Amino acid sequence: MRLILALFILSFTSLSYGQLDQRISTMDFVQILNNNKKEVTYYYQNNWKVLRDMAIKKGYIESYQVLETPFNEEQPFEIILITTYANKEQYDQREDHFQELIKEKGALDLLNEKKPGDFRKTLFNREIVRHWETPHKNKR
Repeated sequence: MRLILALFILSFTSLSYGQLDQRISTMDFVQILNNNKKEVTYYYQNNWKVLRDMAIKKGYIESYQVLETPFNEEQPFEIILITTYANKEQYDQREDHFQELIKEKGALDLLNEKKPGDFRKTLFNREIVRHWETPHKNKR
């Protein structure tokens, strides 16, 4: 009986920490080119972030994050962009939704008339990044 109870508790514990929830994220790892940090910052604040704010208001995404990390030779990215979708349906519609938002927003807003390829390079991206369920959410 104790063995059965122990196995039940163990299986419940592992399930609650290892299951995936509905959210799906995409992640881009971006390198700043030619010390153009001002251009990169301006570009992401006035284009990428604006589109994500619009997407949240329309219910197209759940959230987003822009993370900055110091440059190093082994991992030469400095910006990590994360867009999180509430579920697979939102994720599957992302291209159509962002095309709609891009048309609504209009032309790119650039600093010093530099094109994105002049100041940033996406080294790699990850699609379909799944979130694990946690037994409780941290409250701040």
